[in-house]
Amino acid sequence: MRAQGKRVHHEEEEESAFVSMTDMTVGFLFIMMILLAFFVSQTRDNETVPRDLYEDVKQERDDALKLAQTQSETIVRLEIELAKLREERAALVEERNQILKELKDARSQVASLSARIKTLEETLAKLLVEIVEKDAQIEELRAELERLKQVDPLEAYLARVAQVRRDVLRQLRDAIRLDFPDLLVELSEESDALRFQGEGLFASNRSNLTSQKSAIVERLSQRLDEVLPCFTIGPASIFSEDCNPGFVMIEAVQIEGHTDNQGTDVRNRTLSAERANNTFFAMTRAATRIIEHRNLKGQPVLSVAAYGPDRPVTSNDSPAGRATNRRIDLRFIMVTPQDTNGIETIRDALSSISEIQQ
Repeated sequence: MRAQGKRVHHEEEEESAFVSMTDMTVGFLFIMMILLAFFVSQTRDNETVPRDLYEDVKQERDDALKLAQTQSETIVRLEIELAKLREERAALVEERNQILKELKDARSQVASLSARIKTLEETLAKLLVEIVEKDAQIEELRAELERLKQVDPLEAYLARVAQVRRDVLRQLRDAIRLDFPDLLVELSEESDALRFQGEGLFASNRSNLTSQKSAIVERLSQRLDEVLPCFTIGPASIFSEDCNPGFVMIEAVQIEGHTDNQGTDVRNRTLSAERANNTFFAMTRAATRIIEHRNLKGQPVLSVAAYGPDRPVTSNDSPAGRATNRRIDLRFIMVTPQDTNGIETIRDALSSISEIQQ
C-alpha cells in the first residue's frame, strides 16, 4: 500500500513538472512577440536602420516564429500524450483500487481461515486427548479379554459338573415320562433334583407305596441304575470317557421326603422320613446293584433325608400349594473339588476303574 502511494505521488510530480515547462515556453514566446512589436514601433519611415541590424532582427523574428511553431506542435503532441497518460493513469488507478479491494477481501478471508484453523487445531487437540484415553481403555479391555480367555481350570470343571447333572436329570425325567405319562415329575428350579409332586408317589397322609406307585419307584430305580455306573466307583461301576468325558463324579443321590404344614410337626417329620425310607427300600429291592455305586469316599451314593414342612417350594395357603409341597425329591449332589488337585484325584479314581475293566 505504501509503495503504491509513493508511485502515485511520483506520477503527480512528473505531471506538474510537465505543465510548468509548457507554461514557461508559452511565456517565452509571449515575451519575444512583445519585443518584436517594440522594435517595429520604434521603426519610422523617415528613419533608416542598418541592413545588418535589420537582417539580424528579421532572422531572429523568423527563428522566433519557427520556434513558436515548433513549440506549438510540441505542445499539441505533448497534450495528446498527456491525455493518453491521464487515461492510462485513470486505468491504473482503477486497477489499483480493484487490487486494493481484492487484497482487502483476501485479508478478510485469511483472517476467517486463520480463525477456522485455530478452531480446528483446538478440536484436533481435544480429539488427540480422547484418542489417547480410548487407546488406554482399549488396552485395558484387551488385557481383561486375555485374562478372561485364560479359563480357570477349576471354574471350567465345575461348569461341566453342573451341565452333566442337568443332562442326567433330564435324561431320567424324560425316561420316566415315557414310562408313566400321567405322572407329575419336574426338574427343580436349580436343576439339581427330580421332583415328584402332589400325589405323585404317595396318597395324602400315607407313607406306604401302593402297587401302582411301587411300579413307578421300581422303574425309577432301574433307570437310575443305568446312569450311575459311569459317574461312581465301586463293584458295579463302569467308566469310560464316552459316557463321562468330563470326569465328573456323583457324591450322593438323595431321596428327600417333604410335607405340607398341615398337622403336627412330629407327624410331618415322621411322615417325610417314612416316605423317603420306603422309597429307598423299594428302589434297592428293584435294583439290588444300585447300593453298590460308591462316591469318592467309598460311601453308597443312594441316601435318604427327611425335611418335614421345612422346605416348601410354594405357599401352603391353598390346596394346590400344599399338594405341591407334599413331594419326594430325588436330588443329585455332585463331587465339587476345591482346587485342581481335587480334579486330578477324581480323574485318577475314575481312570483306575477303566484300567481294571481292561
